[in-house]
Amino acid sequence: MTEPKFNLSCARPLNDSDKVLMAHGGGGTLMHQLLERVIVAPIDNALLASRHDASVLQVGQSKLAFTTDSFVVSPLFFPGGDIGKLAVCGTVNDLAMAGAKPLYLSLALIIEEGLPIETLSRVMESIRATAADCGVQIVTGDTKVVERGKGDGLFINTAGIGLVEHDQVIAPSKVTSGDVIILSGDIGRHGIAIMAQRENLGLESTVVSDCALLHREVLALLAGGIEIHCLRDLTRGGLASALVEIAQSARMEIEINESSIAVSEPVRAACELLGFDPLHVANEGRFLAIVPGKAVDEAVKILKSLSPENSPQIIGTVCKSNDSQVVLVTPYGGKRVVNMLSGEQLPRIC
Repeated sequence: MTEPKFNLSCARPLNDSDKVLMAHGGGGTLMHQLLERVIVAPIDNALLASRHDASVLQVGQSKLAFTTDSFVVSPLFFPGGDIGKLAVCGTVNDLAMAGAKPLYLSLALIIEEGLPIETLSRVMESIRATAADCGVQIVTGDTKVVERGKGDGLFINTAGIGLVEHDQVIAPSKVTSGDVIILSGDIGRHGIAIMAQRENLGLESTVVSDCALLHREVLALLAGGIEIHCLRDLTRGGLASALVEIAQSARMEIEINESSIAVSEPVRAACELLGFDPLHVANEGRFLAIVPGKAVDEAVKILKSLSPENSPQIIGTVCKSNDSQVVLVTPYGGKRVVNMLSGEQLPRIC
């Protein structure tokens, strides 16, 4: 049978790099094109059009947030977390980015034949503990077993439902000129932690993933009366991809200051060694909050009170422009446009 070819750019068939991308996913421009032109186009609707981490649904008198995610991280266990913790955190965080209080999760396991019971039990205990930490219940699920060599140990899919208890519309479409961008902490730790573990890099300092739950910070901002225009967690594709997606959706220019973006020394050293830009490295416990200028001081104060070790920082502003782009201001006053990666920096990251 001839392999089907999808035209991602409307100008050419898939090349070998694109096929690799489709095999294991990515956080760059090719994946963005794949999603928009091949996957979303046939099923697009008003709810999908928001291009947000979760859809907000009106159900009777209540507003519910709904999201789903799949996790294929390799290795299954890494400094700071594991696939079980990651699955719960990732889905709860997507609900949080819609301003929702997480309530319920589904859990689907695709298990490769031969996976040790001890490994599965360890993952399940991590899922239980993380779900208990954020007060969500796992209320439905599914288990499938695939042949040896067909599943790489364990894949997990989770879907989440959360309750939206406020009247704000939190979405890229609400971003406007004059808004200020807050970054909740340092960046790049998850991607480097996975890379170091997978490739046995032998770094002088162990880099620990930032894998963490984010709903408490978001709910605290809402409880504090902060007007929030947009939230985005920084997962695959890193800070750069999140900002570019928001700029394109909002049709605004975003300007960020490099000197305000915290990168730990071990992560910075590893990025220099590997030739990575920290702006593109994945995170699993960091998010952006885009708020009006009048709300920024109180928002930062609230975030610092909850996670002082994360040092939330004001990293940039939104302005009107003919170009929907992200501009980085260097410590020396120079400027450069920030783009998504054309391919993938590191597969199997989440």
